Amino acid sequence: MNYKDLSFPTRTQQEFFSTLQARVQDYFKQNNISRYGDARMVIKTIVMLLMYFGPYFLMLSGVITSNWLQFALWCLMGFGMAGIGLSVMHDAVHGAYSKNRKVNKFVGNVMHLLGGSTTNWILQHNILHHTFTNVDGVDEDINPGNYMRFSPHQKRYPAHKLQHLYAWPLYGLMTILWITTKDFKQIIRYKKNGLIKQMKRSYSSLFAELLTMKVFYYVYALVIPLLFFPAPWYLTILFFFVMHFIAGLTLAAIFQSAHVMPTSEYPLPDDKGNLENNWAIHQMLTTANFAPNNRLLSWYVGGLNYQIEHHLFPNICHIHYRSISRIVEKTAREFGLPYISQPTFFKALREHARMLYRLGHQDQLVPIQVNS
Repeated sequence: MNYKDLSFPTRTQQEFFSTLQARVQDYFKQNNISRYGDARMVIKTIVMLLMYFGPYFLMLSGVITSNWLQFALWCLMGFGMAGIGLSVMHDAVHGAYSKNRKVNKFVGNVMHLLGGSTTNWILQHNILHHTFTNVDGVDEDINPGNYMRFSPHQKRYPAHKLQHLYAWPLYGLMTILWITTKDFKQIIRYKKNGLIKQMKRSYSSLFAELLTMKVFYYVYALVIPLLFFPAPWYLTILFFFVMHFIAGLTLAAIFQSAHVMPTSEYPLPDDKGNLENNWAIHQMLTTANFAPNNRLLSWYVGGLNYQIEHHLFPNICHIHYRSISRIVEKTAREFGLPYISQPTFFKALREHARMLYRLGHQDQLVPIQVNS
């Protein structure tokens, strides 16, 4: 079903979100603070960029000649790459980094430096995923192809019985797919379903931009290291792959642990394309938090351990999620809605693996509503 054919109820179930919005707005007003980022975001941006580009220029300078030290630096670049995506680019493309749209656009385009497409990310993530979370056939985050099953509404194949084991190495290939085939396949698909027009972009200009940035990425990220880094060419290719593997695994672990969980629902529209619950309640039923007390993790992942708050208020900078989470949880309890939060990141990963196992062994699943 095309995303244009789907709709949420607009005349019912409005009290929860209207009450929540009023309370969150009152929080910012009473504390006289902006919902956008501040100096903390500038500092984080510098740190994440240094984590990625610092090792690159250090190796390019020839100062580091040990293959093992170079390997360690490429690994650090992998975490830096994931950190830029999670903590910097993500807020910017949601318009939450700064109240200045030009700043948001400029910072959001850092994704091009990582080999991805900012426009494709906005279409897949902001529009499809954030609007139709966990809706099979529309939310591309739960549509990895036949080799994995992320929804109980998808066909189950015999190989899926082992997906809780082989998912992790496949997750590491996420950004490898981004820099090779995925972006090109996406713009063709988005051209067909009309999403590119929604961005007020032409297919030809987007394709040209995509091709240009891919060439630029491969030149600086792979060709220059092959020519000028001290390591042998075969190790440079291996290290490049390891960098992407770390970034892909990190990104997948964060995002999938928020939606492909035993507590998650997978709503289906009726024959007319109507979804049962309004948008805000839909988000509460399809999203989960994790590790709310782990401040270091929260800092690194851009507050995405507060995934519920992010889905309800994507235009609020993540530095505020911890504070407004108390308001969201209190309001959800008042309205009898679930507020799912795993106590630690490792517990969330275990629950995600558990969900993969269930999806690989059962055709039909009932969400397990467990608050922790």
